[in-house]
Amino acid sequence: MFLHLGQSTVIRQDEIIGIFDLDNTTVSKATRDYLTKMEKKGRVFNVSTELPKSFVVCQNEKNEIIIYITQISTSTLIKRAENAEDVIY
Repeated sequence: MFLHLGQSTVIRQDEIIGIFDLDNTTVSKATRDYLTKMEKKGRVFNVSTELPKSFVVCQNEKNEIIIYITQISTSTLIKRAENAEDVIY
């Protein structure tokens, strides 16, 4: 299944490691340092020009970590992921 993150970005659900709220998680210096490190490596993609609300950590088929920053809330992303399982193709 796939999960729509905003704009024209869609990811495979089986690549998702975690969905995190930006406000809650970036209070920690460790999280801020991790996001900065991944951004310097070119592994962070902002999928919206609006105020970001969450980030999604993924691991692709090459075992590379990719982080998507999105304006969609964690609760909405989780609902989308759960609803996608009910869709029959």
